[in-house]
Amino acid sequence: MDQPEQRAEVEQLYRRAFAEYGTMALWSSRQVEHPTPGDALAITESLRVEGNLDARRLAERIEALCNER
Repeated sequence: MDQPEQRAEVEQLYRRAFAEYGTMALWSSRQVEHPTPGDALAITESLRVEGNLDARRLAERIEALCNER
């Protein structure tokens, strides 16, 4: 996957995380308009700790994608 595709997928997963788990797991985080991989990684801990199993799996996808180079 090239970098523009990777960045687009990171943004999509970031937005999905807030849409699906914002009130449950990301209540203490502020959503940014143009998330970077760092922004996406910053929410994975909250997804793991505060979210359910599906939120944890989403966190794992975000981490894998952000650490792919």
